[in-house]
Amino acid sequence: MGYDSGVFTAIPDLQVVPRNTSVHSANKIHDDTVAQKLGFKAGLGPGVTVYAYMTRAIVASLGPEWTERGSAAVRFTYPVYEGDVLALQTTASAADPGSIEVRALNAGGAACAALQAALPASDASPVDIAGYPRGTLPVERPPATRAVLEAISLLGSPERLYDAAAVAEYAEKFRDPSPLYLGADALVHPAFYVEQGNRAIDRNVLPGPWIHVSSEIRHLSPARVGDHLTTRGRVHRLFEKKGNEFVEVDLLVVANDTRAVVQLRHTAIYQLAALR
Repeated sequence: MGYDSGVFTAIPDLQVVPRNTSVHSANKIHDDTVAQKLGFKAGLGPGVTVYAYMTRAIVASLGPEWTERGSAAVRFTYPVYEGDVLALQTTASAADPGSIEVRALNAGGAACAALQAALPASDASPVDIAGYPRGTLPVERPPATRAVLEAISLLGSPERLYDAAAVAEYAEKFRDPSPLYLGADALVHPAFYVEQGNRAIDRNVLPGPWIHVSSEIRHLSPARVGDHLTTRGRVHRLFEKKGNEFVEVDLLVVANDTRAVVQLRHTAIYQLAALR
């Protein structure tokens, strides 16, 4: 999902104080009691929310055009807890001077997340919507096991009308001060698309406590208030590492059944080694 070199603006470090925006989620990895039993200090802050914070640095550096045709690859490497102070450090990429790297460091200096983003010199190559047909969500979700996931040829497609209520919801959730995501002509917040990666998993199967590990995002066209967004795709691969079971899904977010908006490769641990 790489792009040609773009131009970026150096910015000072940003600081954010994370919130556990999924404390009441069905995913109990965000619940203090369950997370502590699994060896964490408290409920984990959602990767989607951490990514939302990091997009502030991307937009400040690459500009608002990144939300319409830019790319990003983010990996979550260390737990984030509510109330921690995160420093978002933005630098030119050592591997590609035309892209940027953003790291989210906690007060102890641990890198909790690392991201690489780029803005292409031209529009992204188009994606054929026909290659991502709409799927039907199950009435009753089966348990998230390797056998179940291997048997799913086409994921059911979560849908969402991004209306004024959605604008208010994500303004509260991400507390992003940018005017890009507010008002009658607001852009869909880029973290919304990553959240749809989670929905493509947990609305098709029923996992226990699970962890979002990484995402690759390619913006193809802008989506705004009033667009009806459908997330289509399939299971790309399943693998095991250190006793944890991973799923990687290949997704396309489509606006109004006619226009490809975001291509997403989303990876999560759906079965933790500690619970196997």
